[in-house]
Amino acid sequence: MRNQFDTPAVVDKLNQILEWELAGVVRYTHYSMMVFGHSRIPIVSYYQDKAQESLAHAQLAGELITQLGGHPSLKIGPLLETKKHQVDDILHESYEHESAHLEKYYELLDLIKDKSIMLEEYCRKAIVEEEQHIGEIDKMLRKPGQMAVAAPAPAPN
Repeated sequence: MRNQFDTPAVVDKLNQILEWELAGVVRYTHYSMMVFGHSRIPIVSYYQDKAQESLAHAQLAGELITQLGGHPSLKIGPLLETKKHQVDDILHESYEHESAHLEKYYELLDLIKDKSIMLEEYCRKAIVEEEQHIGEIDKMLRKPGQMAVAAPAPAPN
């Protein structure tokens, strides 16, 4: 392993990713419990799957942290409770969470680009998945027949 990168900075960024993924586990589990109405079943299933995926991503980030000699954080990233539980509100919150999370992977990529193929591939795979998630959420926010990309709601105050 070439490891010509700033290991403490990379471990710090991986810990931020770990914390963000753990927040996703909590967030998406909560969302799955708060969906009501005739479209409940597929949306609940979607959020339960997202919670499991976030847990797997958190575990992978933790494994990379320890592989680099670091200590995985016990913190959880930011959790937002707006008490708005309409499906559109939940989707907008998810869009914001995924977009902010995506930025953390790009920041990690900047730290390790051309310095570690393993970490670069990890980042690129995560970026692809996060961008796909954002695209899925955008499509769910669109009204039937709407082809244009839905604009995300403004961040809550």
